[in-house]
Amino acid sequence: MNLVELKGISKTYTMDKVQVRAVDDASISIEKGEFAAISGPSGSGKSTLLNIIGLTDLPCAGSLILNGIDVYSGTDLTAGKVPLALDRKLTELRRTQLAFIFQSFNLIPVLNVRENVEFPLTLGKNSFPKSEEKDWIDFLLEKVGLSDRAKHKPSELSGGQRQRVAIARALVTKAPLILADEPTANLDSKNGEQILALMKKLNEELGTTFVFSTHDKKIVEMANHVIKIADGKIIEG
Repeated sequence: MNLVELKGISKTYTMDKVQVRAVDDASISIEKGEFAAISGPSGSGKSTLLNIIGLTDLPCAGSLILNGIDVYSGTDLTAGKVPLALDRKLTELRRTQLAFIFQSFNLIPVLNVRENVEFPLTLGKNSFPKSEEKDWIDFLLEKVGLSDRAKHKPSELSGGQRQRVAIARALVTKAPLILADEPTANLDSKNGEQILALMKKLNEELGTTFVFSTHDKKIVEMANHVIKIADGKIIEG
């Protein structure tokens, strides 16, 4: 079953009075449970495409269906503005359907590891009872190998450990889709390989769908679905 369907998605930016077609008539499908990579050189449009899937960038044309929800149905995308009703819809979808892993980790420095992982659960209703939250967080900390670092602050962790916290935080809401933009870019090769192996393991064990924007060959080799993009156009996938 498809978790993500893009049909005829385009995105154009205006830079110094010049229009740049960052994504050009892209149509792709991503099934539930996939470990997918959007791959291409710098400037190819891969990050823009990931941002559109993540509902943080508004396309200029096309349709996006996320977990059976037609996101932009009834919206005039050519207007380039987000109506209030759509803005609320996008916020709710990002909260319930998506989670993000960033290359810069984006942890909250004043919170410890457990509190950083727990933080998304404090932002609204969740898909499971509050009584189960502690056990779920304990489970995730064990999965990412940080049970013994639960009370440490981000400043007391290595880069690889910080990214493990970010992965646990992304998983904590049980969102069906996790988007990762160059998640190994700020890690050395050893830590990068360990983080990739961890995400692949979690993908297989939990069935969570991962979609990466990357030029890392190791991620592309590990992916079971590779989407190649060049000059804004999908050339494979």
